[in-house]
Amino acid sequence: MSSTALVSRQFVDMSRIRIEGYLAAFPKLVGTGKQHTYVETENVRYVYQPIETLYLLLVTNKQSNILEDLETLRLLSKLVPEYSYSLDEEGIGRAAFEILFAFDEAVSLGHNENVTVAQVKQYCEMESQEEKLHKLVLQSKINDTKDVMKRKASEIDKSKIERNRGEKGGLMSLQSMGSGRIDSGFGSDTSISSSGGGYGSSSGFGLSTEVESLSSKSKGRPPASASAPSKGLGMKLGKTQKTNQFLESLKAEGEMIVEDVRPSIGQSRPAAPSPSDPVTLTVEEKLNVTLKQDGGIGNFDLQGTLSLQILNQDDGLIQVQIETGGNPGILYKTHPNINKELFSGDNILGLKDPNRPFPAGQAGDGVSLVKWRMQSADESLVPLSINCWPSVSGNETYVNLEYEAPPMFELQNVVISIPLPALREAPRVQQIDGEWRYDSRKSILEWSIILIDNNNRSGSMEFVIPAIDTSDLFPISVHFTSTSTFSDLKVVNILPVRGGNPPKFSQRALLSTEKYQIV
Repeated sequence: MSSTALVSRQFVDMSRIRIEGYLAAFPKLVGTGKQHTYVETENVRYVYQPIETLYLLLVTNKQSNILEDLETLRLLSKLVPEYSYSLDEEGIGRAAFEILFAFDEAVSLGHNENVTVAQVKQYCEMESQEEKLHKLVLQSKINDTKDVMKRKASEIDKSKIERNRGEKGGLMSLQSMGSGRIDSGFGSDTSISSSGGGYGSSSGFGLSTEVESLSSKSKGRPPASASAPSKGLGMKLGKTQKTNQFLESLKAEGEMIVEDVRPSIGQSRPAAPSPSDPVTLTVEEKLNVTLKQDGGIGNFDLQGTLSLQILNQDDGLIQVQIETGGNPGILYKTHPNINKELFSGDNILGLKDPNRPFPAGQAGDGVSLVKWRMQSADESLVPLSINCWPSVSGNETYVNLEYEAPPMFELQNVVISIPLPALREAPRVQQIDGEWRYDSRKSILEWSIILIDNNNRSGSMEFVIPAIDTSDLFPISVHFTSTSTFSDLKVVNILPVRGGNPPKFSQRALLSTEKYQIV
């Protein structure tokens, strides 16, 4: 019989040489013809049990309780077949760690545990919160390190581009000064060209770091901060204090100044008009969606509120009757002061104390009456899906994007933002349904569609950039608004608590994106 140990676990402090000596002596001491037995030497006791062609061996001191040792051996002999698909050297070797983990649950610090096979299996299958937390912290550190590396690389690339721009800008400033009409002094005869080719738009005043617009236009290239179609000045003036003073002086001299003003992504949600009716109710839903670039949905979370705004306290003694679209996935929760029985029975929102009026003159959208939430993994509920197909060919990357919108919503002010690495010039847009703008400072390409309705439920865009790692095109962010909501909640009527004519009311509905990404 061989004395090779396939799996060994020690629960007391003992040297390796001593363990190997005990194991080497065991084959000489073991007898045959017995199913369950033990052997004692001068120092230790061998308690063993044959398992087909193998032996399960328990080595203890002679002071140990033999009955407890036999019970522990019986438990271990039941655990081995639970984790090893075959009771031979290959099967034991493949399941070695699982067997050791099970042994650790049966024996602790050299003493047997009062557990069953089912309990041991349950303990081994449990998740370790400490292990999970350790992995999360480790992954977070890895992600932070990657973000810092990307940010540093982007800053280095941008600094190189800015340095090249400054060198080119100084040369083009002299060229543009030579092409403009300059009279003596800085009087009203100084020519300010709206196309950016005159004296006022040169970089001699240090007004902008985007001087490359002049050289780009002279060579037939789009400027670094480009849009389609382009409006206003070809070069955007910096918003420094010196710039503002210079513009004010030009205006005082009678010059016409045209500024290039574009709405930012953060302003995609239109500002709500001030309420003019005595009672205004606002339905607002915010959407958090994460879509996978290869298809499927990672997260879909919708949160909505119904808010009440009253101008005069005299109109506060009211109840609000509503109706919902019957969406079974939406869970509604009322304000603690709302009569829940009245709401669940008649869909009427009223205070628990009918003699207490709703507060008036609240800032913002007023006081929230009802909140709701919907979570789903159904991809058909997504109001806008984006497909991105990048392909690298030689020294160029061809990017094809496509949007698809189901007929359940009309979307307004749609802006699809594609992150790009730092580029020397704007992307070459070959085809687009809508408009585009390239923000060179943030290195983001924005695809804008004013309205998506039944006339344009799908659209596409194609642009070309230098060869890059296609993973740099993600995450793609999407912003839009809609006057339709998932809850389809509507105010049916306003009911005065003390009778009489109900006050005039208006209602607004808005669906907007809080975080909508393709990753």
